[in-house]
Amino acid sequence: MSDLFLNLQPLITGFAITMGLIVAIGAQNAWVLQKSLRGENPWTIAGVCVALDVLLVSTGVFGLDYIQTLMPGLVPVLTWLGIALLLWLALQAFGRALQGNDGLVVAAASEPVNRWRSAGQVMMLSLINPHVYLDTVVLIGSVGAQQSHPGLFVVGAACGSALWFGTLVIAARQLRPYLSSPRHWQMLDVIMGVLLLLVALTLLLNHP
Repeated sequence: MSDLFLNLQPLITGFAITMGLIVAIGAQNAWVLQKSLRGENPWTIAGVCVALDVLLVSTGVFGLDYIQTLMPGLVPVLTWLGIALLLWLALQAFGRALQGNDGLVVAAASEPVNRWRSAGQVMMLSLINPHVYLDTVVLIGSVGAQQSHPGLFVVGAACGSALWFGTLVIAARQLRPYLSSPRHWQMLDVIMGVLLLLVALTLLLNHP
């Protein structure tokens, strides 16, 4: 059983850290929820989000692994930056929870939108955000580069991304009355902040 856990640890780590970072109240998630509630190509949008996550995480994991062979001191530095970023994101989450003024506002249903247009919109929304690169390429990538099986780590990250965005699409209508409540956003922010702190602590304890 212990050998099985060790073999699956990279997959579990990839899944956990990805879930801890993407389950956040950001522009992308709010936008995906709004489009899902309106029925505007939700599965196309979710698929693009997952594909972008896999591409960026893979770039970070395997790119940083190659760079580490040329510059062995780079990944440890990026890991410390990742810890600092996790702590900053956790503080932001707790700050939003204290303010308690974030609620999801869903506008009226719009006219049918072309799938390619929806895909282009979500790509632009995702890629123009610098935090996307910090989260996926730098933070998640630096952790994945240190795993015994980086490929399993990427698979775990892909599963976490697919689970999250699939959940957003499937549960959007059921979540509508809750997501319009600032109090429920506060609860989600607190949970996210605690999870980010735990991930930061794990990185700190395992960092050489």
